[in-house]
Amino acid sequence: MASAETNPQALALQALVWTLGDPSRASRLLGLTGLDPDELRARIDDPALLAATLGFLEAHEPDLVACAEALGVKPMAFVAARTQLETA
Repeated sequence: MASAETNPQALALQALVWTLGDPSRASRLLGLTGLDPDELRARIDDPALLAATLGFLEAHEPDLVACAEALGVKPMAFVAARTQLETA
């Protein structure tokens, strides 16, 4: 079985949960993506949405680093996962 670090969808889902765990960060994600909570729930397994979540973290290095530390992965794992999801 692949670890979250090697499974791009699992890693992106964990990053999304981490992102939504902070109200201001969640609000920023929704504002930048134009999604509402219902649409987010409906598209939770959409590779494009998951890639956008990782791109959101990449765009703000402090969040990228904090999320990587919280999930116990290297920040570059998010970049690799986003790339894989974008080509899925």
